[in-house]
Amino acid sequence: MKIAIACDHAGYQLKQTIINIVRKAGHEVLDLGTDNTNPVDYPDYAGKMGQAILNHAAECGIMVCGSGVGACIALNKIYGIYAGLCHDTYSAHQCVEHDNVNVLCMGARVIGPEVASEIAETFLNAHFIGNSPGEGRHLRRTNKIQKMEKDFLILSN
Repeated sequence: MKIAIACDHAGYQLKQTIINIVRKAGHEVLDLGTDNTNPVDYPDYAGKMGQAILNHAAECGIMVCGSGVGACIALNKIYGIYAGLCHDTYSAHQCVEHDNVNVLCMGARVIGPEVASEIAETFLNAHFIGNSPGEGRHLRRTNKIQKMEKDFLILSN
């Protein structure tokens, strides 16, 4: 699987750890930057992440900024991107399994590299269960989210 990885300056060090974890798990990395700790704006890298996933250059993504919140907000503004902010392994698998999230967001100033590694591994090993027998409620809910996305897009124009 090809995984897009991006960060702002606050997430740069943790991004390096995540890249190693993703490669160790046998996945290909699409590194979208940033490439150092010089100050940058996380929305720019969230945009690159969204574009990479929507253009099928990557199947999903991991985004790291200081708290994870700003990047998550920016990503969720992109039609077709579903980002989840996770600082624990339960949320990392549940957001994929139940909510079909395609981008994991983490805060480098909130968690350390060991926890972030466990979260990334958990996220990458999770699969949407909405099509599984007895789990139709998750597909119903994600379909409602997609309908809201389309309805509010029309309203905003």
